This record gives sequence, structure tokens and C-alpha cells, in this order.
Amino acid sequence: MAGGGGGGQGCEGSSQSERDRQYCELCGKMENLLRCGRCRSSFYCSKEHQRQDWKKHKLLCKGSPATPDPKPQDKAATPDPKPQDKAPEPQDKAVTPEPQDKAASPPDSKQREVVVGGATLRAIKEEDYTQRSGEACGSGAAPGGGEGTERPNGHTRPPLHKLALEYIIPCMNKHGICVLDDFLGQDLGDRIVGEVQALHSTGRFTDGQLVSQKSDSSRDIRGDQITWVEGKEAPCKAIGHLMNSMDDLIRHCGTKLGNFRINGRTKAMVACYPGKGTGYVRHVDNPNGDGRCVTCIYYLNKNWDAKENGGVLRIFPEGKSQFADIEPKFDRLLFFWSDRRNPHEVQPAFSTRYAITVWYFDADERARAKEKYLTTGEKSVRIELNKSSDGIVKEV
Repeated sequence: MAGGGGGGQGCEGSSQSERDRQYCELCGKMENLLRCGRCRSSFYCSKEHQRQDWKKHKLLCKGSPATPDPKPQDKAATPDPKPQDKAPEPQDKAVTPEPQDKAASPPDSKQREVVVGGATLRAIKEEDYTQRSGEACGSGAAPGGGEGTERPNGHTRPPLHKLALEYIIPCMNKHGICVLDDFLGQDLGDRIVGEVQALHSTGRFTDGQLVSQKSDSSRDIRGDQITWVEGKEAPCKAIGHLMNSMDDLIRHCGTKLGNFRINGRTKAMVACYPGKGTGYVRHVDNPNGDGRCVTCIYYLNKNWDAKENGGVLRIFPEGKSQFADIEPKFDRLLFFWSDRRNPHEVQPAFSTRYAITVWYFDADERARAKEKYLTTGEKSVRIELNKSSDGIVKEV
């Protein structure tokens, strides 16, 4: 994991902090934003997304002192019978984030600091907050094998409850990002790669969309192709094993993972960036409280060289000018908070890049989000729930 990026103090630091709080209210994109001309406190990446979000935003949108509401006699002269239902035109562009080229060449590793989840680490190597198989937690049962199963690196996988309690909980609560390498082992990892490649060859993958909104601009924001699986399908048994292991880790974390009460998750999103410079611009997974609290990603890319292949996941922890780079290495599992604390981007990939992502829900926030969406009549988010024997609810 690499860190970098300078950052001035004073006015420049304040400007950076302000930019870190600016997101498209609909899709979470953080670049080339437009400011709402009425309240001047909300941002959108396009007029189209502002129009789509207006039904919800108008309940909160109030004119600023600089743009007072028209006088009563002026309102009467307006020919539109329902002016309040029309989204105001965006007036000005938000401050554009500084080019990332400056951060692309980090300083010498001996002087480098990585800021992760608001906590500064003297991180010279990514090992400082990457757990590898068998390290620090002792040995025990492996997710992909029996107790004490030896891995190619000579270590054995500690039991999942030990990983959860002694590594994942403290790491997430301190840094907001947690990396676990050699998660399932070579054999099971190879089986998952085979299943994903077989799915891709069937033509099931479609272009990724934004927050359940189909938009012509989606391809300008994200270049991945995706499909959703439950893990119970006949050709997805190894993927199902991965999902069960993820669920077990989350269950062992209990209520100690932040202040969340996790009781559900999405299906697994299998994603492929087909190379050719495809990526995903800087964004937030859950900018508007939809219930997602933890993003969990499993990577499938053997012999990945970030310098040659690109495709690095770069995370910009909230309020900090430094960043954290996660390479999409084979059999690597990544956790991070899904909300505005962790804006992130997938940098251009120049080789085929596979990953499997699951989002876990906080029960209380998810209930509030569903109530809000159902109240506003947005049928696209009506949910059917299936509850499995392990207590994790899968949303379909």
C-alpha cells in the first residue's frame, strides 16, 4: 500500500477540507460538480442528476441569503403553476479537486506517511496494516481447509473469530480500512477465478450503473462490467464459499464494528474492468444514508503489477490530503467504511481486472432508508428479503 500527497496549510488546507465534503447528491461522484443555485449547499455532477434527485432534495432545499426567495407579488407573476416542483438550475461549478499528478510520485518511502481513516501511520510498507496468513493471530482452522492447513507461505490460517476480534475490529475502528491477504488460499482462490471467468464468458455481465439510475453518462464515470450472484447457483459454489466466509467474519465482529448493528448484505457484485484504461472516478459508495456501512472486496488478479497493469484502488480518507493505495492482488480481502469517510477511485486498468464486492447493511440506517424511499414512492428500491440460517439477510 502506498501513500503520498502533500498538502499545504492555512487557506489551502481549508479549501482541501471543503472539497472533501462535496459529492454529487445522487451518485457520490466528486469531480466537476455543479452547485445548486437555490440552496448553494448541495452539489451534482450534472443537471440530469439534479433533476432526478429533486423530489427528495426539494424537501431540504432552501434559498440562501445571497439568493432570497422572490417576493409574494413576484411569485404571483410567475406563469408556471408549480414552480416549487422544478429543480433550480445549477449556478456554478464547485471547486475542482487538485490534480492527482502531484500525488502520483510519492516521496521517499522512509519519509512517507499514510493517513488511513483519519489516523496517521508511519507506513513504509503496506505490511504495517495488511494482515497476512497466520501472522499475529496464531494458527487454527482455515476457511478453505482443515484446522492448521498450511499455506504456500508456510503460515496457517487463524480461526475466523480470532481474525475478527484481534485484527479486523481494531484495524477498522482505528483506521477505517483493513486488508487481509491470503484469505482463502491458492486452491479455493483458483476455483473462484475459474467461476468468474466462466460467468464472464457467458455474456451475463452488463455495464455498471449508478445508484439504480440508468444514465447515458454512466460510462464516463465507471467503466466496469458487472453481474450479481447469490452464491447458490450451480456454477458459483466457490463464490458461495467466499460469501459464507465473509459473512462469518462479519458475524464474529458482532456489534464491535464501529457503532453498527449489521444484520444484512447485498448479493455479490462480480465486476470486471476489461483493461483499455477503464476505471471508476472518485466517488463514495453510500453518500446518502442508504444503509450500507461496510464495503467488502475480494480480488482475483494473479501476478498483478500495479506499475504495468494499473487498476489500483485509491482511497482518500475524509479531511486528509494523503491517500491509501490498495493493489487488487489475488486472494486479497479488503474492508472499508462505505460512507463519506472513504471517497475512493479505481485508477485506469490496462489489463483485465476482476473483483467481487459485497456491501453490509446497518440495520437501523437501512430501515430508515427503506421507509424514506417507500414514502416517496420510489419503486426501484422496494426490497424483498430472504433470511438464511446464518442470520445474515440477503437483499435481492
